[in-house]
Amino acid sequence: MSSFAIYLIGMLLVIGGLAYVAWMLHTPLPWLIAGVVVLLGVGVMGAVKSTRRRDPPES
Repeated sequence: MSSFAIYLIGMLLVIGGLAYVAWMLHTPLPWLIAGVVVLLGVGVMGAVKSTRRRDPPES
């Protein structure tokens, strides 16, 4: 399994846990959905940034 996939799985677990807690605290659904979408975007950007391979220098 690639580092990218492991990063995303971990991020999904964190987002799922936070969404569950927000649901239990009776957070309005539109705010909960917006928070999940934002965290997914941040997670994908972080995964890409941390697992991206550097381009070789051109000669």
